[in-house]
Amino acid sequence: MNKTEKTEEIKKEKVEETKNKEEDVKANAEEPRNKPEKKASVKKEVEAVVNIYTSFNNTIVHVTDMSGKTIAKVTGGMVTKHGRLKANPTIAMFIAKRIDENIKDLGVRSLYIRIRSKTGNAVPGPGAHAIIKSLTRSGYKIINILDTTRFPRGGPKKKGGRRGRRP
Repeated sequence: MNKTEKTEEIKKEKVEETKNKEEDVKANAEEPRNKPEKKASVKKEVEAVVNIYTSFNNTIVHVTDMSGKTIAKVTGGMVTKHGRLKANPTIAMFIAKRIDENIKDLGVRSLYIRIRSKTGNAVPGPGAHAIIKSLTRSGYKIINILDTTRFPRGGPKKKGGRRGRRP
Protein backbone atom coordinates (compact mmCIF):
# COMPACT_ATOMS: atom_id res chain seq x y z
CA MET A 1 0.00 0.00 0.00
CA ASN A 2 1.10 3.44 -0.85
CA LYS A 3 0.96 6.43 1.37
CA THR A 4 -1.80 7.90 -0.77
CA GLU A 5 -3.96 4.77 -0.38
CA LYS A 6 -3.50 4.82 3.38
CA THR A 7 -4.50 8.47 3.62
CA GLU A 8 -7.57 7.82 1.45
CA GLU A 9 -8.66 4.96 3.75
CA ILE A 10 -8.19 7.12 6.84
CA LYS A 11 -10.26 9.90 5.22
CA LYS A 12 -13.06 7.44 4.39
CA GLU A 13 -13.10 6.15 8.00
CA LYS A 14 -13.30 9.67 9.37
CA VAL A 15 -16.17 10.57 7.01
CA GLU A 16 -18.06 7.43 8.10
CA GLU A 17 -17.50 8.26 11.80
CA THR A 18 -18.86 11.79 11.37
CA LYS A 19 -21.90 10.46 9.49
CA ASN A 20 -22.57 7.98 12.31
CA LYS A 21 -22.26 10.73 14.91
CA GLU A 22 -24.66 12.98 12.99
CA GLU A 23 -27.18 10.14 12.72
CA ASP A 24 -26.90 9.47 16.48
CA VAL A 25 -27.50 13.13 17.25
CA LYS A 26 -30.57 13.23 15.01
CA ALA A 27 -31.94 10.02 16.55
CA ASN A 28 -31.45 11.40 20.07
CA ALA A 29 -33.15 14.67 19.15
CA GLU A 30 -36.20 12.85 17.79
CA GLU A 31 -36.61 10.51 20.77
CA PRO A 32 -38.43 11.90 23.80
CA ARG A 33 -36.18 12.22 26.78
CA ASN A 34 -36.98 9.94 29.68
CA LYS A 35 -34.80 11.81 32.12
CA PRO A 36 -36.71 13.47 34.96
CA GLU A 37 -36.55 17.21 34.53
CA LYS A 38 -35.38 19.17 37.52
CA LYS A 39 -37.89 21.80 38.45
CA ALA A 40 -36.58 25.03 39.86
CA SER A 41 -37.66 24.52 43.45
CA VAL A 42 -38.38 27.91 44.93
CA LYS A 43 -38.48 27.68 48.69
CA LYS A 44 -41.47 29.53 50.02
CA GLU A 45 -40.33 31.92 52.70
CA VAL A 46 -42.68 31.40 55.62
CA GLU A 47 -43.14 34.22 58.09
CA ALA A 48 -43.99 33.95 61.79
CA VAL A 49 -44.70 36.27 64.70
CA VAL A 50 -42.55 35.95 67.83
CA ASN A 51 -44.30 37.33 70.90
CA ILE A 52 -41.80 37.93 73.72
CA TYR A 53 -43.08 38.74 77.19
CA THR A 54 -40.30 39.70 79.57
CA SER A 55 -40.76 40.70 83.16
CA PHE A 56 -38.09 40.82 85.81
CA ASN A 57 -39.22 37.40 87.07
CA ASN A 58 -39.77 35.38 83.88
CA THR A 59 -39.40 35.26 80.10
CA ILE A 60 -42.11 33.79 77.86
CA VAL A 61 -41.76 33.35 74.09
CA HIS A 62 -44.79 32.44 72.01
CA VAL A 63 -44.39 31.86 68.25
CA THR A 64 -47.45 32.01 66.02
CA ASP A 65 -48.01 31.90 62.29
CA MET A 66 -49.47 34.92 60.53
CA SER A 67 -53.04 33.83 61.25
CA GLY A 68 -52.37 33.47 64.99
CA LYS A 69 -52.08 29.69 65.36
CA THR A 70 -49.47 28.61 67.89
CA ILE A 71 -46.32 27.08 66.46
CA ALA A 72 -44.17 26.96 69.59
CA LYS A 73 -44.18 28.24 73.15
CA VAL A 74 -41.21 28.19 75.50
CA THR A 75 -40.89 29.76 78.95
CA GLY A 76 -38.03 30.27 81.35
CA GLY A 77 -39.39 27.53 83.62
CA MET A 78 -39.16 24.99 80.78
CA VAL A 79 -35.44 25.69 80.40
CA THR A 80 -34.20 26.01 83.99
CA LYS A 81 -35.25 24.61 87.33
CA HIS A 82 -33.99 27.64 89.27
CA GLY A 83 -36.74 30.20 89.75
CA ARG A 84 -34.35 33.11 90.18
CA LEU A 85 -32.75 32.51 86.75
CA LYS A 86 -35.92 32.52 84.63
CA ALA A 87 -35.44 36.18 83.62
CA ASN A 88 -31.70 35.81 82.99
CA PRO A 89 -30.30 36.70 79.50
CA THR A 90 -28.39 33.41 79.42
CA ILE A 91 -31.61 31.46 79.91
CA ALA A 92 -33.19 33.65 77.22
CA MET A 93 -30.51 32.42 74.80
CA PHE A 94 -31.47 28.83 75.59
CA ILE A 95 -35.12 29.73 75.05
CA ALA A 96 -34.22 31.12 71.60
CA LYS A 97 -32.31 27.94 70.81
CA ARG A 98 -35.36 25.82 71.64
CA ILE A 99 -37.58 28.07 69.54
CA ASP A 100 -35.10 27.74 66.67
CA GLU A 101 -35.26 23.93 66.87
CA ASN A 102 -39.07 23.99 66.85
CA ILE A 103 -39.63 26.34 63.91
CA LYS A 104 -36.71 25.30 61.70
CA ASP A 105 -38.59 22.28 60.32
CA LEU A 106 -41.58 24.37 59.24
CA GLY A 107 -39.54 26.49 56.83
CA VAL A 108 -39.81 29.72 58.78
CA ARG A 109 -37.13 32.13 57.60
CA SER A 110 -38.39 35.59 58.55
CA LEU A 111 -39.84 36.87 61.79
CA TYR A 112 -41.94 39.71 63.09
CA ILE A 113 -41.02 40.37 66.72
CA ARG A 114 -43.36 41.82 69.33
CA ILE A 115 -41.85 42.65 72.70
CA ARG A 116 -44.08 43.17 75.70
CA SER A 117 -43.12 43.96 79.26
CA LYS A 118 -45.17 44.32 82.41
CA THR A 119 -47.86 46.99 82.16
CA GLY A 120 -46.50 50.39 83.14
CA ASN A 121 -42.83 49.37 82.93
CA ALA A 122 -40.72 51.62 80.73
CA VAL A 123 -38.12 48.96 79.91
CA PRO A 124 -38.59 45.30 78.94
CA GLY A 125 -36.93 42.62 81.04
CA PRO A 126 -33.35 41.46 80.51
CA GLY A 127 -34.17 38.53 78.20
CA ALA A 128 -35.73 40.34 75.24
CA HIS A 129 -32.55 41.57 73.57
CA ALA A 130 -30.76 38.26 74.14
CA ILE A 131 -33.56 36.40 72.34
CA ILE A 132 -33.49 38.74 69.35
CA LYS A 133 -29.70 38.47 69.11
CA SER A 134 -29.79 34.68 69.26
CA LEU A 135 -32.46 34.41 66.58
CA THR A 136 -30.54 36.68 64.19
CA ARG A 137 -27.39 34.63 64.72
CA SER A 138 -29.39 31.51 63.91
CA GLY A 139 -30.04 32.94 60.45
CA TYR A 140 -33.56 34.31 60.74
CA LYS A 141 -34.44 37.51 58.94
CA ILE A 142 -36.11 39.98 61.29
CA ILE A 143 -38.61 42.12 59.43
CA ASN A 144 -40.02 44.21 62.25
CA ILE A 145 -39.54 44.77 65.98
CA LEU A 146 -42.53 46.23 67.77
CA ASP A 147 -43.01 47.18 71.42
CA THR A 148 -46.55 46.21 72.45
CA THR A 149 -46.26 47.05 76.16
CA ARG A 150 -49.58 48.19 77.56
CA PHE A 151 -49.71 51.44 79.43
CA PRO A 152 -52.48 52.75 81.68
CA ARG A 153 -54.68 55.58 80.44
CA GLY A 154 -56.14 57.00 83.63
CA GLY A 155 -57.84 54.01 85.21
CA PRO A 156 -59.07 53.85 88.81
CA LYS A 157 -58.12 56.46 91.39
CA LYS A 158 -54.78 55.82 93.06
CA LYS A 159 -54.66 55.02 96.74
CA GLY A 160 -53.60 57.73 99.17
CA GLY A 161 -55.98 60.68 98.99
CA ARG A 162 -55.39 64.25 97.89
CA ARG A 163 -51.99 64.72 99.53
CA GLY A 164 -50.66 61.31 98.38
CA ARG A 165 -49.58 58.24 100.31
CA ARG A 166 -47.25 59.10 103.20
CA PRO A 167 -44.87 56.72 104.96
